[in-house]
Amino acid sequence: MSLTRFTRFRAQRGLPLLFSLSLLMFSIAQADSLNVRRIGGCDTPGDASGVAVKGSRAYLADKGSGLRIISVADPARPVEVGYYDTPGLASDVAVVGNYAYVADGTPGLRIISVADPAHPVEVGYYDTPHWAAGVAVNGSYAYVGDDTSGLRVISIADPAHPFEVGYYDTPDYAISVDVVGQYAYVADYDSGLRVVSVTDPAHPVEVGHVDMPGSARDVTVNGDYAYVASYIDGLRVISIADPAHPTKVGFLGGTPLVCGVAVEGDYVYYVAGASGLRVASVTDPANPTLVGSYNTRDQAYGVAVSDGYVYVAESDSGLGIYQFYGGGVEEAPKCEVRATNVPTIVRRMLYLKESTSSSASPSLLLDASGREVMKLHHGANDVRALAPGVYFLREAQAPVPAQAARKIIVSR
Repeated sequence: MSLTRFTRFRAQRGLPLLFSLSLLMFSIAQADSLNVRRIGGCDTPGDASGVAVKGSRAYLADKGSGLRIISVADPARPVEVGYYDTPGLASDVAVVGNYAYVADGTPGLRIISVADPAHPVEVGYYDTPHWAAGVAVNGSYAYVGDDTSGLRVISIADPAHPFEVGYYDTPDYAISVDVVGQYAYVADYDSGLRVVSVTDPAHPVEVGHVDMPGSARDVTVNGDYAYVASYIDGLRVISIADPAHPTKVGFLGGTPLVCGVAVEGDYVYYVAGASGLRVASVTDPANPTLVGSYNTRDQAYGVAVSDGYVYVAESDSGLGIYQFYGGGVEEAPKCEVRATNVPTIVRRMLYLKESTSSSASPSLLLDASGREVMKLHHGANDVRALAPGVYFLREAQAPVPAQAARKIIVSR
């Protein structure tokens, strides 16, 4: 969200700008890092607001600089491969198949072919009534959070000729939307979370809602729960097992200006302006627990997670790529791995001496999420292709707990 847009929201919703700025200063003062490392980044010319990831590419909604396409095949060295300068302020993006769907502010929804990432081209658009702030795609429809014009349902069966088939005028500012099955979940600012049935896309109807103390700015759904970025309030966990009766079940406060949220597995990743990136364990949804944090280089507005990597839209800094390493594997307290004398920090080559184990199975190098990245043999193992950072070494027959391993830092 641009500063102009930010101040407009503050003025319209009755929150003094001075109070908001004081929250920013409070957040800046809370600089810390816990179980999260920065892998790499790619600067972009605009004001990064939203991000989506598909395969080896990240798609960044970069406000006045439109859609930026960034290769993340090597997360340590992301590089922009193409861009499309949309006519408005690109605020959010969803990618399905060969198309990127951009919520572009006043000009509405823009549909961009990314079949050739180096040369993206707009193939169609639909001018929504107000300000396209968020977008989700499900099947043949795009669902746009259109600010004061609520939820708009747009047919994209023919991407070159999108058209509106229905809408639901939510009570407040429809900022973000996620769609799962027959329901759209709308973050509706001061009106909280609205659950809208889209069984009949031409006649969407609200079936349930839940208010919350803070302003709902983003929402993502996973299983029976919706995770809501509550702007002043923090992270809210909402049970949607019964969509007609959504219920608040969990809350994690202490971080103001929460404006983006994503989930993978048992972890929720959320961003909060100058407070940067936060990671919460939701193994028990009723009691979310802060397990990771990183004070990003710039204001963090949007977040996506894919295959253990966290992608953050960082205002003037563009795309930041992070990894949470607090929940994948446990480090052995006495470093009892029997691949003896392995140094803590390695460069270029990781050397393993002969193991006393009779097993013929190789040792394994794991990333922070516990995923195998490399099989190791005795002698020299070339690790130059790996991104620098924290890894874990586990010998196949090591006499330690199943999840215990030795921490290794790969450097350049």
